[in-house]
Amino acid sequence: MDKSIAQTRDWIATARTLSEALPYLQRYDGATIVIKFGGHAMGDDDAMDEFARDIVLMKQCNVNPVVVHGGGPQINEMLKRLDIRSEFVDGKRVSDAATVEVVEMVLSGRINKRIVQAINAQGGKAIGLSGKDANLMVCERDLTTVVRDGKEVTIDLGYVGKPVEVNPDILRSFLGSDFIPVVAPIGAGRGGETFNVNGDTAAGAIAAAMKADRLLLLTDVAGVKDADGAVLTALRAADVRELTASGVIAGGMIPKTQTALDALEGGVRAVVILDGRAPHAVLLELFTAHGAGSLIRA
Repeated sequence: MDKSIAQTRDWIATARTLSEALPYLQRYDGATIVIKFGGHAMGDDDAMDEFARDIVLMKQCNVNPVVVHGGGPQINEMLKRLDIRSEFVDGKRVSDAATVEVVEMVLSGRINKRIVQAINAQGGKAIGLSGKDANLMVCERDLTTVVRDGKEVTIDLGYVGKPVEVNPDILRSFLGSDFIPVVAPIGAGRGGETFNVNGDTAAGAIAAAMKADRLLLLTDVAGVKDADGAVLTALRAADVRELTASGVIAGGMIPKTQTALDALEGGVRAVVILDGRAPHAVLLELFTAHGAGSLIRA
């Protein structure tokens, strides 16, 4: 009898949660949400399946998710297996012709199709793409300036690209349909080159071009933190700049917050940096009052 009562209470709690989600479901009805998927969840089958189920649920609720993924650890693994050495400058992988060939194979092949398969297994209809498809993401070489011996030096990272033109028509064609696009961050050069693009950068550029309602950057940290280490749940662009100038935002968080600022400037309504390790992080952020990370607005 006690077990039956406990089960009934669980079901009532579930029903209450669904009821409380109604205003958020209405809020995001028909909205476009770009999600950068990466980090821990990509290397764990259970986390991958949970993410895929959440994406299918979003689509079922008439939200239009666009998934953009990374794949650094998987690229490192394949380069090691093929005995191809890889070096980094300020967190960016120097990519020669041999490296970018492996990068494309891993991102557009192995990882992209694994995510597509996971979404389809949950009842969705995912379509795998890369930035090359329909010239979705046209890139130029990303030249990085570093300071060495007190002097600024410009370094050519090879086939590392920065998006200079994004043509989202192919993604817009999926809006209102049953299909869920999954995009690998590989760009096309005007001269036929293949470029490796940082996953966050690609997601930000795509979100801006689509004027997305939200850009969700899933990471392996809880969000943007203040000087005391507490997660900041809501920030303005000016707050981000101030925290960066003071050194509170530092290291690997800088490129993510810069992506957020660029996306906001490009027309994205808001960006959320959230912990992709948290169960159902995307649903928590969109469909509950709790949220799951740091919301940044212009």
